[in-house]
Amino acid sequence: MIGVLTDIQIMNEKSLNELYSLYEKKQISRNLFEGLIYKYFVKNRVKTICKNWKVQEYEDFLPWFYPRLSKSIDSYREKGSSFETFMGSVLRITAKEYRARLIRNSIIEYSAWSVHVPEMYAHEDTPSYNCENNDYIDFNDLPEKIGRNNPKQLLALILKCYYYVSDDFLEKIAKRTGIEKTVIKKMVEDMKRIKSEREDLMYNVRERVYCQYYRCMVYEKRLTLLSENTISYNKLKRKLDIARKRLNKMRARASKICADATNREIAKVIGVSKGSVDSSLYSLKTKWKALSDKSALN
Repeated sequence: MIGVLTDIQIMNEKSLNELYSLYEKKQISRNLFEGLIYKYFVKNRVKTICKNWKVQEYEDFLPWFYPRLSKSIDSYREKGSSFETFMGSVLRITAKEYRARLIRNSIIEYSAWSVHVPEMYAHEDTPSYNCENNDYIDFNDLPEKIGRNNPKQLLALILKCYYYVSDDFLEKIAKRTGIEKTVIKKMVEDMKRIKSEREDLMYNVRERVYCQYYRCMVYEKRLTLLSENTISYNKLKRKLDIARKRLNKMRARASKICADATNREIAKVIGVSKGSVDSSLYSLKTKWKALSDKSALN
């Protein structure tokens, strides 16, 4: 019986056909056979389809190719072509797949940077709710009757904008309303609990919109790399059109989701009727408009 050879015994470089012959005769083990094929590709880059690749790129490709090696050996049949020709075909197909994946990843990375690079040198200003000449209106400038005499008006406004309320702001507004900070803070936390489900929904919808937006960008970049009026170009163009339509629908849906607290929810937290909250907010809106108009005239 022929003994199993070791890696040391196979000192002379052999072709893939010779290695396969040894494997068929069970003179080398399966693991050794796969390892010798891998070593062959490492040392003979110029004999493969990857001869024009950079050495570093080829070295990165081989570990990615190795898991496919075992399946390729099992699928080989000695019909028509030699084992070396078969492995050359496998390497060529796998190399194309590897290159295509690199291009896709490069396009995705380019698209992501295209969105985030402007954030490095520009930012969106916080929305301003002051009058046209940007004169600042302090809380002390508000009429006294919407302060201590009507704390529920300010409470309704605070809870309406609960998402943007900070602890520092609560301290200032507590002095104005005459209500303890802990009481107002508890109301804000109660409102957050009520709106938590809606906030989770908004977050998920926004994330899906972002993913769809990036998908459109990737399709657009890939189109620039294809020749017009080809089958691949037209197929990708249809995908882009469908993706854009879906993005518009997703944005429309996201815009319809109300982020602010409703007057009914505010009334529930404060412990008053909805009509009381409606009238309080309308009164504040009217008085704020009057102050803004007066400031603009000055």
